[in-house]
Parts: sequence; structure tokens; C-alpha cells
Amino acid sequence: MNRKHRRTLELVFRKPVSGNVKWEEVVALLRAYGAKIDESRAGSRVHIELREKDLLQHRPHPSPCMDKGAVSALRKFLELCEIKP
Repeated sequence: MNRKHRRTLELVFRKPVSGNVKWEEVVALLRAYGAKIDESRAGSRVHIELREKDLLQHRPHPSPCMDKGAVSALRKFLELCEIKP
């Protein structure tokens, strides 16, 4: 995991929840941890599988940043997968 991934992870876990988490940086972080990301779902749905756990997220649009609710859900998912900064 490189410095940019660590910064993204810290941003996801920052309190209060940040509204400046970029989707593409999150995808890169998840792939660094070995996540399988399936973007072939209907609409903007994205299926993420990591450490035998699943998460269904919506790809943000038109903004590149995730909303605070999505960041909070991602944080809970990462905690469930035992990933913390």
C-alpha cells in the first residue's frame, strides 16, 4: 500500500465524516487490498467483495466525490473487514 492509499484510508476514517473522498481513489485503495470490484451492475451500482464480505455502493455522479453516507457505509465495511488506518 502506497502513501496515497494510506491518505485515502485516513480520509475515510476521519471524524467528522469527510465529503471530499474521491471515488477513484477509494477504488484504487480497495484494489490494493485485493478487493474484487464489479461495475457491471444496473445503473451506477458497484459490487465490492473483500475478505469474503460484500458491499453494494453507488458510483457517485456527476461529482467525483462520495457523499457522507456512502463514506460512512464504506468505513463500516472496512471495519468489518478488519481494515483500519
